[in-house]
Amino acid sequence: MSAADEILDIVDEHDHVIGRSPRGEAYAQGLRHRAVFIQTRDAHGRVFVHRRTPTKLVFPSLYDMFVGGVVGAGESYDDAALREAEEELGVDGLPRPTFLFKFLYDDGAGQTWWSAVYEVRCELPVSPQVEEVAWHDFLAEGEIERRLAEWEWVPDGMAAYERLKEYRKPAAHRSQPAG
Repeated sequence: MSAADEILDIVDEHDHVIGRSPRGEAYAQGLRHRAVFIQTRDAHGRVFVHRRTPTKLVFPSLYDMFVGGVVGAGESYDDAALREAEEELGVDGLPRPTFLFKFLYDDGAGQTWWSAVYEVRCELPVSPQVEEVAWHDFLAEGEIERRLAEWEWVPDGMAAYERLKEYRKPAAHRSQPAG
């Protein structure tokens, strides 16, 4: 089965399942679905960063600081997070990723998906899937910040990254809504 044929749950603005569709059709028609983003750190606290292969269905050849992907039909966010992390990192026996928060990603051009953000520590040697990952390394956060303006990053990963930085700020320093 190709990635385009994978069946996804289609969800409403409240993340309730309202139908199912093949992934390719969901993307082509802009149907709202679910995805997981897992920030992976090594034993030294560095973040796994990779460049996607040019054959990826969305955001080919762009850099990402998360592993992850779509949630399959009937699959939980938690199960998808573990499956996607192990698949993309090429490991077995990864600890279950820790859920942090969820947000609705919208690219402003008709593509939208519920996005659950997780974190996990991977102390196993990684062997990323060659179909998914063209280049990878574990980078310190300062190095990632330096590369933000130099490399072309996946837009949904950047949205997750910005929200993750805000999430990790102490409550007293978080942006407060105006009003």
